[in-house]
Amino acid sequence: MRARQLIDTLGLQPHPEGGWFREVFRSGAQVGCGDGRPPRAALTSIYFLLEAGQHSRWHRVRSDELWVHVEGVPLTLWACDAALRTAPSHVRLGPVDAHGTRPQHVIPAGQWQAAQPVTAHASGDYSLVACAVAPGFDFADFTLMAPEGDEAAALRHHWPELARFI
Repeated sequence: MRARQLIDTLGLQPHPEGGWFREVFRSGAQVGCGDGRPPRAALTSIYFLLEAGQHSRWHRVRSDELWVHVEGVPLTLWACDAALRTAPSHVRLGPVDAHGTRPQHVIPAGQWQAAQPVTAHASGDYSLVACAVAPGFDFADFTLMAPEGDEAAALRHHWPELARFI
C-alpha cells in the first residue's frame, strides 16, 4: 500500500527500464560534456521506485549516476563495464549496516547497470531511491540492453543468472 501511495503522491510514471519515476530537478546551468554531446543541464534528479517483483533492466547512461536510497527495502544495484569484460559487481543500497549496505552509490558514466529490491525484507515491498545524473540526464544518452544484441548474448553466456534483467 505504501508503494501505491508514493506513486500517487509523487506523481510517478512508468519508466522504460521498469519501475516508476519522475524528474524532480533539472539545473538551469548548462555544461559541456567534452565527449561530443551537446551541452547538458549541469545536474538532474529523479525519484525512482521499484515495487516487489519489479526490476530495472540492464541499461547505461553516458553520465555519472548517483543512486541514494530514500525508503523501503534495500535495493541490489548491479554494475558492469561497458564492454562486459569483467564480472558484474553489486552493492546493496539501504540503511547502513554491518554487512556493507550503504545509502548511496555512484555508477560511472557508460557502465551497464540493473537493480532490484531485496525481497522478503521487514521494511516493506518496494524501494524508493533518488537518482542524480551529472552532466544532466537526456534520453539521447540512455541505452537499454537490446535483448537480441551482442551484449545480451555475452551476459547470457557468462552470467546467465543476471539475464533476467535484460
